[in-house]
Amino acid sequence: MKITRAVVPSLFTVLNMFCGFLSIVNSSEGQFDVAAWFIILGGVFDSLDGVMARITKSSSEFGVEFDSLSDVVTFGAAPAFLVYKLHLYQLEGIGLIISSLLVIFGGIRLARFNVQLVGFDKDYFTGLPIPASAITIVAFVLSFRDEVFGLRGLAADILAPMVVVVSLLMVSKIKYDPIPKFSKKDFKKHPIRVISFAAAGLILLFTRGKALFYIFVVFLLFGIIRYAYVALRRMMGYVDATAEEERAEEATSYDI
Repeated sequence: MKITRAVVPSLFTVLNMFCGFLSIVNSSEGQFDVAAWFIILGGVFDSLDGVMARITKSSSEFGVEFDSLSDVVTFGAAPAFLVYKLHLYQLEGIGLIISSLLVIFGGIRLARFNVQLVGFDKDYFTGLPIPASAITIVAFVLSFRDEVFGLRGLAADILAPMVVVVSLLMVSKIKYDPIPKFSKKDFKKHPIRVISFAAAGLILLFTRGKALFYIFVVFLLFGIIRYAYVALRRMMGYVDATAEEERAEEATSYDI
């Protein structure tokens, strides 16, 4: 059997999917922090499979489809099961429906991405990427969950609305920036994006990961604010809508 270089990125995709499975197993056993960290680890492997595909020049339609299936498990089913077992089961049927939005809307988001994909390099995402939605949720859990009492007070009240908002953002038309490649070309094209990503990394380093949730909140809000700004300019008829949107993305493109 001939082993091609395309196997390299696929191995990282397999590790991503395996992390999703381990997260589900740990959630079922009540190990919610461990489950959350497996989703974050899956996010690391998800980033690396794209890097490996570019390095080995082995990007393919198979890789895109396999990556999407893996993402549905790790960033859709795993966080949905986590929030349900952690707290939303208390809302009974409504909690079950709210939890399921993460995997249902995540699947829709990935399907839309695949049919709209032209080439393998993306200048922006339409809708919140499913890994970002999942990591936002699990970072919230890691930040506010009490080891004895779970989610309490305001944190418990916020969880369900946050799941709904994050799920809707995935199927929205709001544009979000991809992770920069940190190349000279990418820095010249999107300097603020590269600087912002580097700054976010430093903040995570200095806070030992405690700022993860807040960084993702800023990322989510920036996409919403940019979309609202472009929409307002369009309504007021100042400039051509398409030109204004492209200019806003080039001038204020952020990532985390």
